[in-house]
Amino acid sequence: MYLATTTGDFNEYGISQEETLRHIKEAGFSYADYSFGQDYKRNNGFLGDSPEKHLESLKNTLAELDMKLIQSHAPMGEPIREWEGRRGFIEMNKKCIEACGKLGIPNIVIHTGYERGLTIEETFCRNKKFYDELLPVAEKNNVYILAENFNKMCIPGLYWIDNAKDLKDFLDYMNHPYLKACWDAGHGNMIDVSQEESLKILGDYVYALHIQDNTGDDDSHYAPYFGSLSLDSLMTGLSDIGYKGYFTFEACNLPVPAYRRKKCEKSDKLMEAPLHIKKMSEKLLYEIGKHILTAYNLFEG
Repeated sequence: MYLATTTGDFNEYGISQEETLRHIKEAGFSYADYSFGQDYKRNNGFLGDSPEKHLESLKNTLAELDMKLIQSHAPMGEPIREWEGRRGFIEMNKKCIEACGKLGIPNIVIHTGYERGLTIEETFCRNKKFYDELLPVAEKNNVYILAENFNKMCIPGLYWIDNAKDLKDFLDYMNHPYLKACWDAGHGNMIDVSQEESLKILGDYVYALHIQDNTGDDDSHYAPYFGSLSLDSLMTGLSDIGYKGYFTFEACNLPVPAYRRKKCEKSDKLMEAPLHIKKMSEKLLYEIGKHILTAYNLFEG
């Protein structure tokens, strides 16, 4: 199994996707998950004024570094609530899918939506309408859309898909060959069902992973061994379902970024870890992944 990580790892440092790829490669990774959320946040890249220019720059950087983009993540949003920006949000997702097609990225994670007061059945129905607009674009570009298990939120009157059973039920309900699953191990750690059992439930639907850790009470996005995630349960589950995809990290908060840290009124000199420490942390992330896969005789690079 090959190791990968997200270009979102360096979101807080204000650097380009191309420079991010250089840091990721330096840490040991040859495969990456492209974060469209970074383009959205900065209004550039594929979601800026010069997407074709960015495409060429990205292709050149990937060729120079001998790297490959193996999955991607669309920006977060509110796809099923009726609001003035909904149409623009849907069109933005279509642009992301088309960008994947141009880059040969086979998978894009696009979250299901939720709205207070909806039943499970109503949530499924409203999400079907959302994905039905995207799937023809996915088919045309030969890109799989992956729905992800959310992190658990215990909010009265609010339902969203946060477990393997409901995610499988939704995918069965959709019954579309270009809609599959991304299993987020950190989100799975926040519910009572084991990683192994969850992966067995989803089985062949699992086309990609988000590997991250937490202590079960917050969606922390830490690296493995920094939380309570059972790595053995995860790896046993992946082996049981014959998973053949990439072992992709979404452990962006190593070290914890400034926005999650308590502030001091008198000084902010130490709010954000400097870039050289972040780069060291990225190398640690690669070594952690290598250790995990090697322990199960699955490490390929």
